[in-house]
Amino acid sequence: MGAAAVTLRAAGDADVPAIVALVNAAFAVERAFVDRDRTNADEIAGMLRKGTFLVADGDAGALLAAMYLERRGPHAYLGMLSIQPSQQGRGLGRAMMAAAESHARAWGCDAIDIRILHLRTELPPFYLALGFVETGRTETVNDPFSRKPYHFILMTKAL
Repeated sequence: MGAAAVTLRAAGDADVPAIVALVNAAFAVERAFVDRDRTNADEIAGMLRKGTFLVADGDAGALLAAMYLERRGPHAYLGMLSIQPSQQGRGLGRAMMAAAESHARAWGCDAIDIRILHLRTELPPFYLALGFVETGRTETVNDPFSRKPYHFILMTKAL
């Protein structure tokens, strides 16, 4: 599936295991910083009650990509953008971000907010190139599973 041909659908409860597997595979690089999976079924199910996961289906029931969107007043929050590791670097992330912007506009939102782990040095240039700007940073996270102190970079893109 090419990035231009990505078709998204809203995930349901039956998709929780596949979303967990995809997110944990896509965020496996963070194991260098935090000694645990990125997410679990309870967290994803809880997020589905508050917002929407948009997913792109692959072959044999596997997901190619997923992202979480939640409307927060005039802004949309986007989290857990996850691309199947074998599909990374092919433009699917950019296509997902374009779909997120379209979805947020349809909600009447005027911006999208994200937060990224500051130790993921490859991420700020990706989001800056998409028009996001840094709006702040969180305090250092008190995480008993962290191998290194970390915080999040907050970014916003006006729509």
